[in-house]
Amino acid sequence: MRDLTEAQVAAGHSVGIVCDSTTGGEHEERLFETIKPMLALGVHRTPMQRHVGPGDAVAAWHSYKIVKELQPDVLHGHGAKGGVYARAFGSLLRVSRSRVARLYSPHGGSLHYDEKSAKGKFLFGLERLMERFTDQLLFVSDYERRTYFRKVGKPRAPNSLVYNGLRDNEFEPVHPTSHPADFLYIGMMRDLKGPDLFIDALADVVLRVKRSVSAVMVGDGDDLPSYRAQVERLGLANQVRFMAPMPARQAFALANCVVVPSRAEAMPYIVLETLAAGMPIIASAVGGIPEIFGPNSPALVSPETDEIAEKMALALQSPAAYAATMPTNTDLKARFSVAVMAANVEAAYHSALAST
Repeated sequence: MRDLTEAQVAAGHSVGIVCDSTTGGEHEERLFETIKPMLALGVHRTPMQRHVGPGDAVAAWHSYKIVKELQPDVLHGHGAKGGVYARAFGSLLRVSRSRVARLYSPHGGSLHYDEKSAKGKFLFGLERLMERFTDQLLFVSDYERRTYFRKVGKPRAPNSLVYNGLRDNEFEPVHPTSHPADFLYIGMMRDLKGPDLFIDALADVVLRVKRSVSAVMVGDGDDLPSYRAQVERLGLANQVRFMAPMPARQAFALANCVVVPSRAEAMPYIVLETLAAGMPIIASAVGGIPEIFGPNSPALVSPETDEIAEKMALALQSPAAYAATMPTNTDLKARFSVAVMAANVEAAYHSALAST
């Protein structure tokens, strides 16, 4: 979001952000403070709960008042809740204005649910209903688009694929500190992202290589206490260091190899950031991640302890050979740069405006 916003401002657009105020921590607050001066329409934070609940009516009303005052030409909703708000608010604004383009990027969100479950049926029915108020759908991976087609149905609205992108300075290599850990986990501390798999795999690797193996875990979340307890239970307290959220490139310098053991993803930035920084990585073959590497990449594993541990042991035993299997920066830049992403998003905005 920040990268896209900066690119849009550089292109001469007036941009604003309306988002939740209950998630994130000090790191996210610093990012907002950094970007705030360049946003002509400002940063507006208001409580928005992740799941559907009774608080949604109040949150929607507060958010609508903000959007109504801003009077945007384009409303781009990110995630399931943001997508509902953006399209509903845009439709309401059309009562008094002639042109408001309504766009939606799912980013996984409701698409993670089982389409056979009661909640899944409700959410996918809502997604189908909201298509009537959608001018354009933007998917961040082909996996996400195929999942939408399968669970929701072929969209009535135009849709396109726009990969996430990185800035030029993010393609500069990161060099490890003088005493780096063997492995790094960085991300939200919640089971969906697989921190528990990372810890179990680390314990398995110690048995495989018959020596001490070290790790750094960077991030925060409600499940953090359970991961600390898991580390203690497995006797890894002296080998695993927990650290608060920090910029990804700062975290990369703390280790020799990054592990992304997610159980589900759309198109995670952390994988792109890791590769662009010249870091070797082990990543779950879920969501859009295989689209970054190619389906037969040796870096891909199932989100299972045994496979992750086996790949971690390989990376330890032959680090140079393993690093040589990563995609090149030239290939990454051609597909995953901010310039490419921003140009494709802007084209979608113009297309949506033209149809209003």
